[in-house]
Amino acid sequence: MIGAIVGDVIGSVHEGSGTKTKEFPLFVEDSRFTDDTVLTVAVAEKLLHGGEYVNRFHRYFHLYPLAGFGGTFIRWAGTFEREPYNSWGNGSAMRVSPVGIAFDTLEDVMSHARQSADVTHNHPEGVRGAQATAVAVFLARTGKSKDEIRSHIESEFGYDLSARLDDIRPGYAFDVSCQGSVPQSLVAFLESESYEDAVRNAISLGGDADTMAAIAGAVAEAFYGGVPEHIAAPALERLDGRLRAIVNEFSRVFGHKIWHKPPRKTHS
Repeated sequence: MIGAIVGDVIGSVHEGSGTKTKEFPLFVEDSRFTDDTVLTVAVAEKLLHGGEYVNRFHRYFHLYPLAGFGGTFIRWAGTFEREPYNSWGNGSAMRVSPVGIAFDTLEDVMSHARQSADVTHNHPEGVRGAQATAVAVFLARTGKSKDEIRSHIESEFGYDLSARLDDIRPGYAFDVSCQGSVPQSLVAFLESESYEDAVRNAISLGGDADTMAAIAGAVAEAFYGGVPEHIAAPALERLDGRLRAIVNEFSRVFGHKIWHKPPRKTHS
C-alpha cells in the first residue's frame, strides 16, 4: 500500500508530461498525492473497518474533491450515484493494492479485488486490471519469483508481459485504460532491480505516470520487502493527518506481511 502511495506522489508531476527517461528527481516542490492515494486509502479503510466500498468512495471524494479524479468518477461520486458505470479505466487497478496485502489466499484476493472494482469499474477489463494487480501484489509478498509472477499473470489474465521496456517506451503514449496501462506497469516492476527502479521504470514510459508508478510501486513494495525509508518518508510527509492515520493503522495490522524480509533473488 505504501508502495502505491509513494509511486503516486513521485509520479504526480509527470502525468501528462510524456517523460521518457529514468533520470529525474524523485521529489520536487510540486510532488503531491492524487486520487490514486485517496482511493487506495479508502480501500484500506474499508478492509480495516468494514462497510461498503460505494460509501467509502463517496466519502473520500467529498473529502478530497480536488485530488485529480477523472470526470466520470466525479459525476458518479458527486451525485452519490450507487450504480457502477462500466468503466475499463485503470482507476480500479490504482487503488486495489491493499487487497493483495490483506488476504491470505488467492481465492480471497481475486474475490475482494473484484468487489473493489465492481462498485465503479464493472467492465470486464476494469475487473481484470484490478485482479491482476492485486494478485501480483499477493504473489510478490508470498515469495514467488518474477518468472512465476509473470507466468501466472499471463496465464490467468491473458496479459502479454514479454515485451521489454526499451521496446515499449518509444511508441507508448498516455493511456488510462486497464488493458493499455496495467501490463506495462507490471513489466516496469518485472524489469526492475529495486523499489526505486520499478517506479522510475513506470514513469519513464511516458504514460499515466502517477497511476502506473502506483501499480508498479505496489508490487515492488511487496516483492522487495518494503519501501526504503529515505523514499517513503518524503512521500508520506505530503499526506494529511487523516490519510496518514489510515496508512499507519493498515501498516500496524497488515505490515508484517511484507516488511522486514531478508534479501531475496529478483528472478527464479
